[in-house]
Amino acid sequence: MTLWDGSFPFYPGTNACFPFDTTWAIIASVFLSVLITSIIILPGIRGKGRLFWLLRVVTSLFIGAVVLTIQFTRDWESGWVTANISYKSFSRAMVNADIGLHIGLAGVNITLVGNPVNQVNETISYNEHFAWSFDADYDHSYSEGLEKGLPSPILYVAEKFTTQSPCNVHRQYRISSHYASITLWMALCTWLISILLFSMPVLLYGGYMLLLTAALMLFSLLFFVTVRNIPKCPIQFGPASLKTDYGRSFWLTLTTDREE
Repeated sequence: MTLWDGSFPFYPGTNACFPFDTTWAIIASVFLSVLITSIIILPGIRGKGRLFWLLRVVTSLFIGAVVLTIQFTRDWESGWVTANISYKSFSRAMVNADIGLHIGLAGVNITLVGNPVNQVNETISYNEHFAWSFDADYDHSYSEGLEKGLPSPILYVAEKFTTQSPCNVHRQYRISSHYASITLWMALCTWLISILLFSMPVLLYGGYMLLLTAALMLFSLLFFVTVRNIPKCPIQFGPASLKTDYGRSFWLTLTTDREE
């Protein structure tokens, strides 16, 4: 095995990850461009309504950016645990690592980061996504992970969400995430209508549409909350247990909904 620097030849090296999510970058660029354009034309608005108009634009853009962004975030539910674990199958090597589980509307992200990162002659830094949206096959993604020879902790956590798992949580997560996503797309549509009504200006009906946007965001939260009512599947790494709680995207949606 010296040719492979002490690692097993049927395991590929760690995949390089792009340093940031390009979807977020695109969304931020679009909304910041609109905001900058609004600030540029602000001096052309006369009277005391200038400040009110700017506040309305900033608030509306923030709501729209949140509704669109949380469709693609992967931290509606998150959890971390640090444990001494077996790194890969057919190996007795033990490593100390942080294992993270991040659940979004489109699937789960499982991260594995070593403490330190360099152990057993490898760089232990993984971030794997397993999709369960209706145009994706979660079990197929899991099978591909097996073929790639992903580390055992990642495969162990991913297996909990397969359709064949005794945990039986795949269907509940997939359906509730699907309906939450549909509701958020509807919220984005009503937000766009409110922007059009505010620009006409038809303030009263624009306000009604904004309230409808808030209601749809609340329904998306309720759809996702239903998953928490099912029995939790234990994810154990020796004495350590990986437990999840609501993540940043969930709380951001709730906070934005309350502001509306």
